Amino acid sequence: MDTNYLENNYLTLVGKVTGEKKFSHEIYGERFYIFNLEIPRLSGVEDIIPITISERLINEDTLNEGQKLLVKGQFRSYNSYESEKNRLILTVFAKDVRVISEEEQSEEENEMTKKDVITNEVVLIGYICKKPIYRQTPFGREIADILLAVNRAYNKSDYIPCIAWGRNARFCQNLEVGSQIKLVGRVQSRTYEKKHEDGSVETRVAYEVSVGSLEVIEENDNENTAETENQEAV
Repeated sequence: MDTNYLENNYLTLVGKVTGEKKFSHEIYGERFYIFNLEIPRLSGVEDIIPITISERLINEDTLNEGQKLLVKGQFRSYNSYESEKNRLILTVFAKDVRVISEEEQSEEENEMTKKDVITNEVVLIGYICKKPIYRQTPFGREIADILLAVNRAYNKSDYIPCIAWGRNARFCQNLEVGSQIKLVGRVQSRTYEKKHEDGSVETRVAYEVSVGSLEVIEENDNENTAETENQEAV
């Protein structure tokens, strides 16, 4: 991974643009947009991940519907206040975007199997900020919900919901608040229904990191350094 990226939060995504880009915000004259990237899983299901990108990283052809992109950046969060309620919003902040040509796609298909191609990988180093919630499904599958605080420049932090499975879930149930961990996983999307007090039901999309592997970092091993950026977009 390029050393220009913060070492405690970096990801690589490969997928296709779906839908149209929308204006997000402007900082110091630099405009930022949001678009969705469709990333296939091996199961055949697609994750639809929101990407925040600077106008300086795109041109007229970059975000065309169906365009295949390689995106490198960070998984970030920010708070949105709606109807006097605080809501955690998650997005991928793009630091580098490259269009993948048809020739490159053909070469990848010829040289690699699907399992060899990394299309969705995120690495996070952060702190457990609330006690992990361990549970089992009616079919006996073990799951643990984790909220990870990942430090960012300018004394900011991103709060990333993560979900662990199986033996990783069993291990996470014993983690204490404040424990520092490193995890590798993938960004995923899922829909759920939110029931309101008036009885209405709203379909929403949640984003989280599905954990593939994790390890606890001891205090004397903590030598993580962060790059200082000129401005933060999210």
